[in-house]
Amino acid sequence: MTTLGTLYLIPVMLGDETPATDVLPASVMRAVSLIDTYVVENSKVARKFIKAIDPTKVQATLNLFELNKHTDAKELKTFIQPLLEGKNMGLMSDAGCPGVADPGAVIVAMAHEKGIKVVPLTGPSSILLSLMGSGMNGQSFTFNGYLPIDKSDKKTMLKNLEKWSFERNQSQLFIETPYRNNQLMEEMVQTLNPNTLLCVACDLTLPTEIMLTKPVSFWKKHKIDLHKRPCIFIIHKK
Repeated sequence: MTTLGTLYLIPVMLGDETPATDVLPASVMRAVSLIDTYVVENSKVARKFIKAIDPTKVQATLNLFELNKHTDAKELKTFIQPLLEGKNMGLMSDAGCPGVADPGAVIVAMAHEKGIKVVPLTGPSSILLSLMGSGMNGQSFTFNGYLPIDKSDKKTMLKNLEKWSFERNQSQLFIETPYRNNQLMEEMVQTLNPNTLLCVACDLTLPTEIMLTKPVSFWKKHKIDLHKRPCIFIIHKK
């Protein structure tokens, strides 16, 4: 009987400028050096990360399965075949922790269904880092992902998040496509109560990091350029 492989959930850096040794523990470095088969969001990004961690690894030996919005659902079963054949695999997002706000969760679910051991490794999560640094409620919070694109629907959602934060004493986290960050900031200052707290967590772990929680009234007076910069936004009305 073939022994099943182990699926390692491998966190990656949150930006190109981040020195790997500053944010990633030895367990991640070791896993990357030992594993040659991965499920990744983007092969080019994954190869660059692997090379940064282990420059001695021969790129031709890597076997990468791409999992993103273009992946055909029928292909997914083939992605875990190496695990069923006894080979260890790694799962990586383009940034941060796989399986969290990331399509890789479906692979983890399949591994559990097949009795495959899943090992999540420690690494940077922009969601947790932003919550840690926000000063908001870390006991009760919700990550809402992307807000609606439609301006009217987005305004309604922002008012709902503000309402829920007040009623439940709950921090409300969300993100936006980076090139629409500035537009979202403008919509928030126009829509939210001036006293509602708004945390902007941008470029986390990078030299250009911004980690600041202020009332909406502050952000209305102090413009900030977030264009094409990865951000987490958190609001909380008390």
